[in-house]
Amino acid sequence: MINFQRTINEEGNIEGIGLHTGKKSKLKFVPAVINHGIKFQRIDLDGMPIIDADVDNVITVERGTTIKQNDATVSTVEHLLASIVGLQIDNILVQIDGEEIPILDGSSKYFINCLEKCGLKTQDAARKYIEISEKLTYNDEENNVEISIYPHNNYRITSMVDYNSEILGSQHYTLNQISNFKKDISDARTFCFLHEIEDLFKKNLIKGGDLDNAIVIVDKVIDEKKLKDISKLLGKKNIKVDKQGILNNIKLKYNNEPARHKLLDIVGDLALVGRPIKGHIIAARPGHKSNIEFAKILKNFIKKRNINAPKYDPNQKPVFDINGVKNIMKHRYPFLLVDKITYLDESEVVGVKNVTVNEDFFNGHFPRNPVMPGVLQIEALAQVGGILVMNSIKEPEKHIPYLAGIENFRFRKMVSPGDTLVMRLRFMAPIKRGIAKMKAEAFVGNNLVSEGNMTATISRINE
Repeated sequence: MINFQRTINEEGNIEGIGLHTGKKSKLKFVPAVINHGIKFQRIDLDGMPIIDADVDNVITVERGTTIKQNDATVSTVEHLLASIVGLQIDNILVQIDGEEIPILDGSSKYFINCLEKCGLKTQDAARKYIEISEKLTYNDEENNVEISIYPHNNYRITSMVDYNSEILGSQHYTLNQISNFKKDISDARTFCFLHEIEDLFKKNLIKGGDLDNAIVIVDKVIDEKKLKDISKLLGKKNIKVDKQGILNNIKLKYNNEPARHKLLDIVGDLALVGRPIKGHIIAARPGHKSNIEFAKILKNFIKKRNINAPKYDPNQKPVFDINGVKNIMKHRYPFLLVDKITYLDESEVVGVKNVTVNEDFFNGHFPRNPVMPGVLQIEALAQVGGILVMNSIKEPEKHIPYLAGIENFRFRKMVSPGDTLVMRLRFMAPIKRGIAKMKAEAFVGNNLVSEGNMTATISRINE
């Protein structure tokens, strides 16, 4: 997975018919700035309202996901959102002149192709991952649905479906990493059963349904009269099926294409969490309702993350290694107390120091029972905070941050040789008049070892 945010390089356009409304709409993909996120804009409405791709904006999940904000709705967003996530795009504005995203061929393939033609642009800001540190589960016993997520250093998804159908049988598929989405998932098409079609029409849905944009599965033998009735509903002169199988005998792209499409829907619906995910999802018999309920669980986990220790993966490529740190900080041995930066955005930074017995201060600070001095923990935190400050100002090379104050510092546990000190600092308020106030925390594993508030002043370097 990539470490830095991405947008598209230039605008792109695509158009088509909505699956449920049957109405044509045009989309324009527009590049967006850092931390913009994924947003939709209804350019056909007065004021051209914005709709955030946020699970809190979901209003219905019947045969697709619909979001609403500012008195405007956009429906059937999941296939497009899956394409955006599959290409690891963080920031984009999707302008639409109608109420429903085009269904195209029922997959994400054409969205992927269009977005790739726009080009992908890396932005100068770290991605804000939701990193799973514990198992989270959603259960719907009534519908026999279960979705769980486990800690993992990539975005891995396993989808399992079972419709008690001789045609489909039990199916599963695992996407091992999100970078394989285009190759393995994007062209899996949406599907339904033949016996569902009449009911869907009665509910005023699938007005744009066609055998070119959905797979229709025939799991029960039907007579010619029934086939003719369905032909009229679909606006087709002749439809046929050899006993049980796929309507018009359309060939599946994969034996497990339905399981892959369910996985595609998971990726799209969970885009509404608002952050890229690091974790392994296992979903049994998922649907849009369960996906959205699980997205709410993940969003709540993000809110609780404020009290959790940052997850440190030594195998993950850092935002800044020691050479990158040296390019920003003026400190040098033996007083450079940051080894790398693992996370950085406009309001938060996470840095790491590997504490070894070879540190000079251990020679004199309780040498028989070596403990890292609290004052050096403060200094290490201040240096990590300095990187956050420098990332937030213009012309950082012409300025230097100085520690100006500490408040309410507490040392909770001892830090000893062999420990990995993981430090997180967050702005408590926007920088004003060259003053930055930060909440500072240091962890060893899941244990909070020190915390307090820091104030830094930003001074211009005399040239």
